[in-house]
Amino acid sequence: MDQQSFLVTFYGVRGSIPSPMVGQDVREKLIKVLEQARPADLKDAATRKAFVGGLPDHLKSCYGGNSSCVHVRVGAHHLIFDGGSGLRVLGNQLLEQEFGKGQGEAHLFLTHTHWDHIMGIPFFVPFYREGNRFKVYGSHPNMEQRLLGQQHFDYFPVSFDSCQADIDIVSLADEKEIVLGDVRITWHEMNHPGQCFSYRVEYRGKSFIYATDSEYKDLGDDSLKPTIEFFKDADLLVFDSQYTFIEGIEKEDWGHSSMFIGVDIALEAKVKKIAFYHHEPTYSDFKLVDIFEQTKKYLKAIGPKSKLDMILSQEGLTLDMLKG
Repeated sequence: MDQQSFLVTFYGVRGSIPSPMVGQDVREKLIKVLEQARPADLKDAATRKAFVGGLPDHLKSCYGGNSSCVHVRVGAHHLIFDGGSGLRVLGNQLLEQEFGKGQGEAHLFLTHTHWDHIMGIPFFVPFYREGNRFKVYGSHPNMEQRLLGQQHFDYFPVSFDSCQADIDIVSLADEKEIVLGDVRITWHEMNHPGQCFSYRVEYRGKSFIYATDSEYKDLGDDSLKPTIEFFKDADLLVFDSQYTFIEGIEKEDWGHSSMFIGVDIALEAKVKKIAFYHHEPTYSDFKLVDIFEQTKKYLKAIGPKSKLDMILSQEGLTLDMLKG
């Protein structure tokens, strides 16, 4: 791996609970694909491959059903943000690297300990390989007790104490930053029940922010200024957009936001790219795309000259921070 890399990969993008595709979802996608196909698209293997390759992501793939987990390979370091069910998939891939030999080292940053953000930890196989080294960071009190409690015998057959890797649980309560060589990580408290923290990673003049599970009530409120400042000039902002704008109003104090609010905040903070994240588990890929298309119109209406780049977070998607 290039020691100057800064790669962000999504392993879990759904919120609240994992939501895998079911048969009806697949059938709906197949019907839409067949409606677009022409005889010329199906005449041989090459044309079929080209036809499928040209389909939009929500038809040829899916945005994903695992809960929150993002991996950042920055410099020589593995950074992991949240341990939702996507962490299991990441762990299996890490086993193909030095972690499979018990020679891996990574840093896991938890935004908070709601189940959808830690449920993948018991299934993270690198934790069970002797020789691997991990630091688990969090700002909440009793972090170790929370992780032990999730794997209490009443709820799970394998205890957290069964992990053979060297796992150091680090409290960020009294810290202001973590520095790993040329990599700087800072954090900021968000508005979510039970507290939640966003993280900012800076490396070689580029900045990545992981800001899930937060509610933004009044963009004109002085209380939001520290958050806007924390987001300032980010090259990539991963942003909780679980609800539609109306649902965000109806579900006040539930601690989540919308794509429209994400646009407002990104423009205010001069963010370059925003990845909408923590997708509502009841939303189909079709509904996500529909909301996203409405959001494009909203951006055009309020910021017609804006160069803000917007994407829907998708499992398996990798973004190279050093290439723009």
